[in-house]
Amino acid sequence: MDMMTSGDTGLLDALQHEVALFARRAEQTRLGGVGQVRNSMDRAAYLLLNRLDKEGPMGVKALAASMGIDSSTVTRQVAPLVDTGLVKRTSHPEDGRAVVLQLSPRGQGRLEEVRCSRRELMAQLTDEWEPVEREQFCALLTRFNTALSARMAAPAPGTDPVTES
Repeated sequence: MDMMTSGDTGLLDALQHEVALFARRAEQTRLGGVGQVRNSMDRAAYLLLNRLDKEGPMGVKALAASMGIDSSTVTRQVAPLVDTGLVKRTSHPEDGRAVVLQLSPRGQGRLEEVRCSRRELMAQLTDEWEPVEREQFCALLTRFNTALSARMAAPAPGTDPVTES
């Protein structure tokens, strides 16, 4: 069933184009911030550090699940963060055999530097916006990202998730 009307086509074409431009520009600049901190932390590292900061210490599987990515991807992305001292591996408090990842004090400081720099970039990019426009943009972008995440988590059309496992 076609969910679009003919009037939607032009708007949806414009939307997909703007999303594509945004993705390219965001990756080119990494929306890294301003000053010396600009482009100094890649997207994966930022998202991992941010998640550990917000949710606290956790194992690789839990971190992967909370981010909606594969455990092997988390393991690969965390390795340089451990090597540079931004994340530390510790034993699980209840099961000494299990490894828990947590933000180190150095990682916490670095994350705050990057957050401040990115916050300043967002302030500069939206300097001429009204506060309500910033709130609306954030709400709509959050809604868009939530819908995109749900779409990625859903089984592919035409597959039966029970028989696919």
